[in-house]
Amino acid sequence: MKQQLIFLVFFTLVAGQTFGQTEIPLTETELPLIQPEIQPADTETKTDAVILKDPEILATYLLAPGDALEVTVWKEEGLQQQQFLIGPDGNIVYPLIGTITAAGRTIHDLNELLTVKLADYIADPSVSIKLLNNQGNTIFVIGKVNKPGQVFAGRRIDVLQALSMAGGLTVFANESNISIQRRIGDEIKVFPFDYDDVLDGEDLEQNILLQPGDTITVP
Repeated sequence: MKQQLIFLVFFTLVAGQTFGQTEIPLTETELPLIQPEIQPADTETKTDAVILKDPEILATYLLAPGDALEVTVWKEEGLQQQQFLIGPDGNIVYPLIGTITAAGRTIHDLNELLTVKLADYIADPSVSIKLLNNQGNTIFVIGKVNKPGQVFAGRRIDVLQALSMAGGLTVFANESNISIQRRIGDEIKVFPFDYDDVLDGEDLEQNILLQPGDTITVP
């Protein structure tokens, strides 16, 4: 009797372990759901176009060729949300008024100018202007800087400021032979720039105010 009882206990333990190790395949509905890893959005990356929505910056921002504008005249059906690209000559062609210079003006100044000129055709015009992008106010920095490419500026900047925005010079840069190329009509004017001299407070006139489209070359 004892032997039968021992045998029964032994058989139960062995059977339990065997069945416990048996893998039972899951049906499709029982398979666990694997959630894809969701990458957090890059909320810290800001473009200069976004930065230019800041009212304080926009108050002093000078429009440039290549900038895109949206102009609306309140309660004037034909003048709602019209978009304009400032041409290479700095002008836009506005309905009723014709050609008007936009480059070199602030948005507030352009708003006032349009309001005055539209008053000859519309009673008490209410004009609003939105800057869609500031691609026109672009400086190019190429060569041995840490972040070569386009530099978008919300205001006029000089050479040192542009180089700083481009991440500064690399250790291999030829600091005394930097140049700025500016296209004037069909010609290109070249301005020399000695980085060390300017940092030492010498020949500061080299640190010129840049114009949209200027290219800084760091050999």
